[in-house]
Amino acid sequence: MLREVAVLAAALFVTGAATGGAAAELLSSRPITVVIPFTPGASSDTLRRIVDKKVSENTGQTLVVESRPGGSGVIAATVVKQAAPDGHTLLQANAATHTSNTSLYPTLPYDPIKDFRPIALMWSFPQLLAVPPDSPVKSVSDLVALAKSNPGGLSFASQGTGSGGHLLGKMFKLRTATNMVHVPYGRAAPAAIDLAAGRVDFFFVSYSSLLSFLQGGKVRVIAVTSPKRLPALPDIPTMTEAGFAGLALDAWFGLAAPAGTPNGVIAKLNTAFVAAVQDPQVMRQMADQGAEVHATTPKQFAAFIASETERLGKLVRAIGAKAE
Repeated sequence: MLREVAVLAAALFVTGAATGGAAAELLSSRPITVVIPFTPGASSDTLRRIVDKKVSENTGQTLVVESRPGGSGVIAATVVKQAAPDGHTLLQANAATHTSNTSLYPTLPYDPIKDFRPIALMWSFPQLLAVPPDSPVKSVSDLVALAKSNPGGLSFASQGTGSGGHLLGKMFKLRTATNMVHVPYGRAAPAAIDLAAGRVDFFFVSYSSLLSFLQGGKVRVIAVTSPKRLPALPDIPTMTEAGFAGLALDAWFGLAAPAGTPNGVIAKLNTAFVAAVQDPQVMRQMADQGAEVHATTPKQFAAFIASETERLGKLVRAIGAKAE
């Protein structure tokens, strides 16, 4: 088990400057640990640290990021479920931990609704459809034609079972009625490396995770899953423009606390993290990573989780996806 801890602020120094004192003296001098289901360096890890640093600057609260990757977030979620409900151990909730896992796994060691209290939905990433740099594919229709001409089928990478890359690949396979083989990597970086080397045929992945490969010309993007073209990639069509309306699945990230965490603590955490994510500098950094900011109330986040659980449950059943 990998455990990587990064201390984002070392001492209690309450300023309240950026939030007008609204989030000052957030909880106590004890650190808040944010458990993430990903390895250090992942796009969600990078943004987590940016937001947590701003919370620390605003409130003086020490924040620690703890990586607990594996099992599509099951390991991280279980750790936080078992933590004391005092606001000092939080989960970076995402589409896997709180929505798709309930349909992908026959049983889970936690209940996304009963074992957690939502704090806020914070950001999301649209996905890019990328191919190797020397692939003959120039468009989505080219990719479909190649798949149909290849009896052995194409291979598609993913960040792991239940990830956006996994579900989008399965959706694409179903929509095109072609043979495609899922290759789960557990995280984006090694999948992108193999894509660049031509060892897999395509990959649905976030802009942030692919940024260094794009800058180096090591991969090519042929479509984006967002409703509109991305400002960073204005020449790349959307999946809707490519003839695949509805083939979209944002990777979203928020915060949740163990069940039993008091209302007052949830309110303080929401105030602090929403103020941080809405900071102009943080929003610019989010945009640079291809992320869209969402700053919800706990109630709004709970409603979003319920809606996404129903939607993704139908999707998982329709495409026959299962934990691998």
